[in-house]
Amino acid sequence: MTTQLSEHVKELIAKARIVSFANWKCSHTSEEIQLLQSADDQARYLTDADLEQIQTISPEAKRLTNTAQLLRDFATEIVSEAREQVLAQYPDLTKPGGGLYPPARAEACWRDFWHFLRCITYGIAGGSTQFTSSEGLGYLNLLYQELQVPLEAMVLGLESIKAASLKRFTASEQETLAPYFDHLITQLKQFSYT
Repeated sequence: MTTQLSEHVKELIAKARIVSFANWKCSHTSEEIQLLQSADDQARYLTDADLEQIQTISPEAKRLTNTAQLLRDFATEIVSEAREQVLAQYPDLTKPGGGLYPPARAEACWRDFWHFLRCITYGIAGGSTQFTSSEGLGYLNLLYQELQVPLEAMVLGLESIKAASLKRFTASEQETLAPYFDHLITQLKQFSYT
């Protein structure tokens, strides 16, 4: 069964780019911003080469770029753990009549989890919790409204991504990293269906 997306939904998808480095111009070099922007334009995690370039430009970023690399390397496992938590809390979510049925809807939401973690790693690699675009988030909210995405499940998924990610670090590292996750969680919690 193939789900056809309306032109309106396709437009919202194109505009729902939640990352922005506009506020980084005073604190980051244009080269750093370009590396991050290029990765976001390609909807990919930062490569080892990207992370090495960031370390060359900003040697003090080594610890955070290593963290972004670890999260990238464990992204599949982290997303799987988050998905398991969501399905444990909402067991009927992917069944007929559930908010993530048919399977294509569920796969799109799990893909969003992967992209949420990707975006968080950009903030971590750049050492800034202010990595989101209010405009892009607004379009994501409209997209979720249009598709009737279950917001509670998405927020739980993002909180579960945070938990699955942070458990891979020491307590002091968790304290440093939590605000990157909390920033996006706070943004998603502000979504509403009007």
